[in-house]
Amino acid sequence: MLGCVIHGQGDLRVEEVPVPEPGPGQALVAVRYGGVCGSDLHYWRHGGVGDFRLREPMVLGHEVVGTVVSYGEAGTGPAPGTAVAVHPATACEVCPECADGRRNVCRDTRYLGSAARFPHVQGGFAARVAVPAGQLRPLPAGLGPRRAALAEPLSVALHAVRRAGDVAGRHVLVTGAGPIGCLVVAAAKAAGAARVTATDLLPAALRYAHAVGADTLVRADDPDDAGWPSEVDVAVEASGVAAGLDTCLRLVRRGGVVVQLGMLPAGRSPFAGNLVVSREIELRGAFRFDAEFDDALELLAAEASFDGLVSAVVPVAEAESAFALAADRSRSCKVLLDFAG
Repeated sequence: MLGCVIHGQGDLRVEEVPVPEPGPGQALVAVRYGGVCGSDLHYWRHGGVGDFRLREPMVLGHEVVGTVVSYGEAGTGPAPGTAVAVHPATACEVCPECADGRRNVCRDTRYLGSAARFPHVQGGFAARVAVPAGQLRPLPAGLGPRRAALAEPLSVALHAVRRAGDVAGRHVLVTGAGPIGCLVVAAAKAAGAARVTATDLLPAALRYAHAVGADTLVRADDPDDAGWPSEVDVAVEASGVAAGLDTCLRLVRRGGVVVQLGMLPAGRSPFAGNLVVSREIELRGAFRFDAEFDDALELLAAEASFDGLVSAVVPVAEAESAFALAADRSRSCKVLLDFAG
């Protein structure tokens, strides 16, 4: 079967990989769609994501939907043939973080297509993938696999908004209108935000943010843009650049909340720490998600506007062109790989 394997910086290959046998407690899933994530692009372009560096070839992909094929010994779940989304994380369940109900920051988690540990956890960009049966989620009625492929990144966005606290009736700033930033816009609106301002360098990205509910669009490189707010109640940094964090800290009100969601470059990043002190700003991190995955599927089933974020569906045999398209934010938002056939 075909799999999408990263061998090193700039070395992405579509190659034959073994068909896995589901082990005890596992399910075998026939993958239909896999969403190309920013982390997949980082592995391709830079050989790593933040502090997580490639040390061996790895099947990429963690935004995966498909159908159940079979189960290994003692594996139970949705019947074979059922359309499912795959929760990509397997927490250890025994570390202090898991015991505290924060499985998303489990210190010994296994996450599909991640180089955070060695040996790396192989991902889901293959025609068949074996995963713990407990990670399968049947698609809600009315939710097709194409839109369901957004479940993982929407879960990330939902978690980030929840880290901000109650946003109902508040003005939320989102810096960065890539796929995650756009989904943060949608998550904030779903949580009752009165106003959402989205910033980005690219007009095309801002149009995607508007499609999912952004009230105000601001060119991040134009200090004279009339859309800049004087202050906001909550800011979510989704661009992954230090300038975005600086914008959030300078625009959030005194006593407000800034959530750092975008993964900043490896190493040290400067930030306006004195503002955190003098304005008593709460700076919070947001990493992955846990139970939000189920909520994301329900939200996707209820809202058709998410379809507009899927800008292209590309056969897996053309994965490198798909990655190039996904990396060009002037031409795309979310790009899916199609494993059908």
